[in-house]
Amino acid sequence: MLQRLSAVIRRPIFWHGTHHHHDSNDATKRLFDTVSSTVKGIQQINYVVEHNPKLTAEEKSKMKQFLIYRYDPADENDFPKYVSYYVDLKKIPPMYLDALLYIKDNYDSSLSLRRSCREGICGSCSMNCNGLHKLACIHAIDTDLTQPAYITPLGHMFVVKDLVVDMTNFYTQYKTIDPYLKRKTPKEGNKEYIQSVEDRKLLDGLYECVLCACCSTSCPSYWWHPDRYLGPAVLMQAYRWIVDSRDEYTDERLEKLAEDVKVEDCQNIGMCSFTCPKGLDPQRSMNHLMKLIEEYKERKISSATL
Repeated sequence: MLQRLSAVIRRPIFWHGTHHHHDSNDATKRLFDTVSSTVKGIQQINYVVEHNPKLTAEEKSKMKQFLIYRYDPADENDFPKYVSYYVDLKKIPPMYLDALLYIKDNYDSSLSLRRSCREGICGSCSMNCNGLHKLACIHAIDTDLTQPAYITPLGHMFVVKDLVVDMTNFYTQYKTIDPYLKRKTPKEGNKEYIQSVEDRKLLDGLYECVLCACCSTSCPSYWWHPDRYLGPAVLMQAYRWIVDSRDEYTDERLEKLAEDVKVEDCQNIGMCSFTCPKGLDPQRSMNHLMKLIEEYKERKISSATL
């Protein structure tokens, strides 16, 4: 049983298929079918540690059950498992993070998680809440007491401890796109770089990203090539600087992204936009970005033949 539980947690949480290029609609259907079957599979796992085995059935019926993934890889005697906690929803605010902090403060201080702003701004508390990657601070708890709430780390990431994952690769990839304004012409005094209203509107739906990695860790293409494919979050931010009228390194940015499979491995499945806790549309941004890259390649070929 421990081996079976470990396999579910340490391997991709959502996706168990192989990498094939396919029609995007078919891929989307298969993805959602896989999400559904995997969540059902998780619900059938019977290796659960009860935090408080003394609770009676009557007491449990009045509280919400939270099944939280617990594992400390640094402890050679530990193993992946779910720990069951029961919480009276009347005692806490409505979000998943509220439940986690209540559990940590009142039941089990050893529970590890990331959090900071509690307002959906910092992106720290990203995790898997009942099968979808969300920000725990702005994702509401299902109040149906007959159904448990499952909380696990972001999928396809190395677990540091419990709900904390290693974000090193994600932030390293973000750094490669040079996520800041780059200019070739010297700045005149202390003047601001002026944008038109229209140019400024191009950044709406892009700058709001909080780099929580919910979209990238929900993306099958990112699961397949996390070493080369940058993923929807980083690519959407790359697009944000490419369309910024104040930036003067557009072609250089496009040239860099055109290498290897940094962009082209996107299969247009759309899970990135579906799961984004900020309501952004990374899929749309990447489609625009791929068009810009193709146009750049065509311009480059045309100029080389002149």
